[in-house]
Amino acid sequence: MIFQTEIKIRPLEQTIRYGDGLLYLGSCFADEVGNLCKGLGFNVLVNPFGVLYNPASIAQAVERLGSERPFTHDEVIEVGEGQYCTFSHNTAFWNASETSLLEQVNGNLKAAHEHFMESRWIIVSLGTSWVFRCKESSQVVSNCHKLPANLFERQFLPVEQSAQYLSEIVRQYPEKQFIFTVSPLRHLKDGFHENQLSKAALLLAVNQVCTQFDNAHYFPAYEILLDELRDYRFYKEDMVHPTGQAVRYIWGRFIDFAIDSKEKPAMQAAAELKQMLQHRPMFPESEAFRKFEAQRERKMADLRHEYPKVVIENLFD
Repeated sequence: MIFQTEIKIRPLEQTIRYGDGLLYLGSCFADEVGNLCKGLGFNVLVNPFGVLYNPASIAQAVERLGSERPFTHDEVIEVGEGQYCTFSHNTAFWNASETSLLEQVNGNLKAAHEHFMESRWIIVSLGTSWVFRCKESSQVVSNCHKLPANLFERQFLPVEQSAQYLSEIVRQYPEKQFIFTVSPLRHLKDGFHENQLSKAALLLAVNQVCTQFDNAHYFPAYEILLDELRDYRFYKEDMVHPTGQAVRYIWGRFIDFAIDSKEKPAMQAAAELKQMLQHRPMFPESEAFRKFEAQRERKMADLRHEYPKVVIENLFD
């Protein structure tokens, strides 16, 4: 008897290799999966502006990454008592000084632009079709920064508009491979029915883009959690976020879908070294730990020699 429906996924013809640049953009799910990828030593940058949820904000981020158009004082807003940020960044970027904020975000932008231009793969995790538009500027904001609700207008992006945002970035960078996914994280604050409409609109928009462009692909993270795992034990206590176990399972399916099977020995070696790097000794002065350290150094040297494209620095995070 079969007690589970398995999502059939055809692997990509072109696959991710060590040495490829990868950029993850989008929802919290992009953060989690992107950091798992980074933790195996791939050349990864994750959400340089912070978490992004909707197609409009993601399109704005890609435009900024491609043009390296710097942030200016006109874009700085006061988000709290003595705190400043922009509508393009999330709350992690709050700063007590406008000047320091601009130095920080423009420094990050320069590095992110360089990574983006060198990246072969752009992985986009879409969270919602609902957007908040600043009434004063008409800009779709990436984050409302807990400002009063009357400053914003809440809107639903129809399928065609979301597809247009995503199509523009794919069309502009034909040399890059785009992998789109719809985040399985549930936006229940929008309402149960509204969340389903939102996800359905994203699925239809992505399908349009992937049908239109050869360099656009879809990975069914949403379907894996809802139809293959299909159990509340794969959600955290808030019944919204997937558990770490669910994320790792979906990450495993992504490996089979997108990462070249020839890289599995390097991934295994990187995972073993990362585990050793995370070890915290009870007795750091002991002979046993000194032997462990020597073994770890040999492991690192072997990894550098056998798999030189693995970014060992990423294993320390």
